[in-house]
Amino acid sequence: MYLNLGSILLANANEKANSVVIRAGDREITYQELDRAARGVATSLRARGVSPGDKVALLVPNVPEFTIAYFGILYAGAAVVPINVLAAAPEVAYFLEDSGARVLFVHPLFEEPGRAGAASLDVDVILAVPGDSPNTVGGMALGNPCDEPHKTNPQDTAVILYTSGTTGKPKGAELTHSNLLMNCAVVVPRLMPPTPAGGHRAIATLPLFHSFGQTVIQNGMIATGGSFTLLPRFTPQDAFELIEKNRLTVFAGVPTMYFALLHHRGDRAYDVSSLTACMTGGAPMPLEVMSAFEEKFNVRIEEGFGLSETSPISSFTVPNKPRKVGSIGYPVWGVEMRIVDEEDNRLPDGERGEICIRGHNIMKGYLNRPEANEETLKNGWFHSGDVGYRDEDGCYFIVDRMKDMILRGGFNVYPREVEEVLYQHEEVVEAAVIGVPHESHGEEVKAVVALVPDAKATEEEIQAFCKDRLAAYKYPRFVEIVAELPKGPTGKILKRELRD
Repeated sequence: MYLNLGSILLANANEKANSVVIRAGDREITYQELDRAARGVATSLRARGVSPGDKVALLVPNVPEFTIAYFGILYAGAAVVPINVLAAAPEVAYFLEDSGARVLFVHPLFEEPGRAGAASLDVDVILAVPGDSPNTVGGMALGNPCDEPHKTNPQDTAVILYTSGTTGKPKGAELTHSNLLMNCAVVVPRLMPPTPAGGHRAIATLPLFHSFGQTVIQNGMIATGGSFTLLPRFTPQDAFELIEKNRLTVFAGVPTMYFALLHHRGDRAYDVSSLTACMTGGAPMPLEVMSAFEEKFNVRIEEGFGLSETSPISSFTVPNKPRKVGSIGYPVWGVEMRIVDEEDNRLPDGERGEICIRGHNIMKGYLNRPEANEETLKNGWFHSGDVGYRDEDGCYFIVDRMKDMILRGGFNVYPREVEEVLYQHEEVVEAAVIGVPHESHGEEVKAVVALVPDAKATEEEIQAFCKDRLAAYKYPRFVEIVAELPKGPTGKILKRELRD
């Protein structure tokens, strides 16, 4: 038996040949054109010595060349190694060396760190731009098309996603063709409203090098015969304009994006009535933001949970089951979840413990990390590192990351609980809560917040606001007001930088 993730494109290249799959500015690419370009890239990669099972890296933002190269790599039977476009040269070098990548596709915007990172390694560098030069994606796409995608096995590695983690070097999660195909072709359609004529039309503002944007938007739309409009850099103005212009039906983003859309002060109101599906993940969605967004735009936000190691979707709120605001929903089709204690014993409903997952979505392991695999993949379950609980209806809730939990004077303080209170303050735009060392309590609670323009709130006032709403051991003893909190490429707040 063989299985290649590229079959999601191959199927619709036959069934929807002339339908548009990618929009980017004035460019429109049909399924047939994308398939033809991917076949050309596959042949060109083979001519450069790339064999099935080899690794090929992408340092490319949300432009069509990402998707063309992505499927070309899959068609060649190689594994895709997407790299965060914000990576510095030493980080690029680490990803290339750790993965053993043979080729690096790099966009001109990131050519300098890309070439510098590849300089000391035997890595071929190709520009991810259109055109006809043989050293570009456009030129490679014009090569002789391969007859068919390579006959990979279901458990062969299709994509290696590097996880940032909280300590140590990033680890490469090896996701198989089966992992990713099941997630985008079976799970994603079950989370969507009924498919409109012509398929769903999504906005791709989440970076495609990230698991959320890659599976839900790029691969999810291709698998279901839909389309996606690329937005290389998120701004609420650009997002609104694209949703209105292209009558987009799907928006997936992290909480900070929803907050930006909700509080955007533009010259006019935009028509976003075409939206039928809004999804969030990657970080906890503040309840205040969710309810205000839904009321203003008349569309439900469905919240999910997943990690790079889980392809990524593990659970989601869905319309046909009771909605529990603040939850991460129910395990998706074919996936099991449970809550365990420190000895790996299953806990009863309502008790807090580590969320563990098993099913078709679990990675085959971290690349070249046997010790990490032994620690994370225990007793047949993936241990997520997230603290949560399950209620009597089988709905799951995340309390916080185990490593984010603050131990203050013997009491557990979960930052998310404090952050929910901070977001209730009308002048708080962004909030993050971390633990800081304390001589007598071990750790103390610190809140870092950004405020709306022209805000009058002081650090003392915000502290008092929390003190009135939280137990004595939970409210932040330290409050710092900043212009903006540090964020990653998806808009997720980076608590590591705050701790550093």
